[in-house]
Amino acid sequence: MLKTSEISKLSEKEIVEKVATLKSELFNSKFNKFTTGSDKPHLVKEIKKDIARLLTSLNARK
Repeated sequence: MLKTSEISKLSEKEIVEKVATLKSELFNSKFNKFTTGSDKPHLVKEIKKDIARLLTSLNARK
């Protein structure tokens, strides 16, 4: 889980890269959840919240 203090230290380029990696991680987590039954179903919710935090911070800077 990302904290707002960590996010504020990132540059815009780093935030965009982090969002891209989290989106691919989200896809993989969802895929595993529906195919094999994930051991950690709460990760999907946490990843979504991290993406939202990053995008909110990015939009606030513009």
